[in-house]
Amino acid sequence: MSTTEIFLIAMAIIFTVPYLVWRLGGTDYFAPLVVVQIITGILLGPGVLGRAFPDYYQFVFSPPVVQALGGVAWWAVMVFVWIAGIELDLKKAWAHRVESGITAGLALGVPMVFGAVAAVLLLGMGSQWMGARAHAWQFVVGVGMACAVTALPILILLMEKLEILRQPIGQRILRYASVDDIMIWGVLAVILMDWSRVGKQGLFLVAFAAATVLLRRLMRAIPARDRWYVGLIWLAVCAFGADWCGLHYMVGAFLAGVVMDAEWFDQKALDGLRHNVLLVVMPVFFLSTGLRTQWGLEGGAVFAAAALLLVASVTGKLVGVHVAGRILRWQPGEAGIIGWLLQTKALIMIIFANVLLDKQIITSETFTALLLMAVGSTMLTVPAVAPRLARIKDLVLRAS
Repeated sequence: MSTTEIFLIAMAIIFTVPYLVWRLGGTDYFAPLVVVQIITGILLGPGVLGRAFPDYYQFVFSPPVVQALGGVAWWAVMVFVWIAGIELDLKKAWAHRVESGITAGLALGVPMVFGAVAAVLLLGMGSQWMGARAHAWQFVVGVGMACAVTALPILILLMEKLEILRQPIGQRILRYASVDDIMIWGVLAVILMDWSRVGKQGLFLVAFAAATVLLRRLMRAIPARDRWYVGLIWLAVCAFGADWCGLHYMVGAFLAGVVMDAEWFDQKALDGLRHNVLLVVMPVFFLSTGLRTQWGLEGGAVFAAAALLLVASVTGKLVGVHVAGRILRWQPGEAGIIGWLLQTKALIMIIFANVLLDKQIITSETFTALLLMAVGSTMLTVPAVAPRLARIKDLVLRAS
């Protein structure tokens, strides 16, 4: 068979298997389709399919096919992160800056500390967890931040499912997650600072700031139909600049989106683009992510590490949000709902972990453990939140 034919076989598998599991298995309550796609990516990777059927795995996922899938995955995740940046509503966060700052700070800071402690424990378990090019502080901070991440796009999907997205509590949660997203990418930029290329990075940031001023003027001046094309060009240029200077192309994709205003685009069209990216190309990213998993010689150690990280992540987020609730005098039950929703990981954490793996700050074993942690975290969300919402239905109608 030609590479094109094998590529199409891989694409058919990528879309067929998770859809059938999701639809026929009725997993939507605890595992939305996007989570099933992530799990399928893991199962199709070298640690599971590659071990069970090595010849078949090598046939379907040959180097040329993997390279082609990787190109699709790069663009998919760049567009996805760009949309996430556009959708950050910093104006609302600023209008409620005291509450948002306290809640977001504690919701990010406490699980980051818990995750950093877990990272130190991993370092004590052996050298297989830290990447070849990482300093110990980069590994500890990187894993700690991975435990603190909130997956804003998945959070939106889950709140839509729970019918609270447009309610006051849903809008508050979005504000908290938006502030955390800014902090997350800021910390990532610090972790990735390469002092041998600090001149390039400084040059990129100066050029980016100047270009942003020009872009914002241009976007206001051109017709709405042209903004999509200009935005995608801007995305590609920013991603290239960030990768060229050593920050990583996904940092550039986020920066490209965060300096753009959602009001420049039709909201339905923006929602539709996000939906279509998730539907059409993001499953390829999930498969590419699964191909990077590694169980090592002792798979049990990876599961143990994943369990440790999951406990640190969930416990840290709930503790941080409950402390915020006490400071801000929230209603009973409110902190539990907000904490469980904000601990959702999935996409953004996986993207974050991909960057750490690319830069060799973590190893494939740590990446696999973080991936399992993200899946477990997301699958816990709806079952934990739904009964709490049922007990206090009036909470979702309370004024913000």
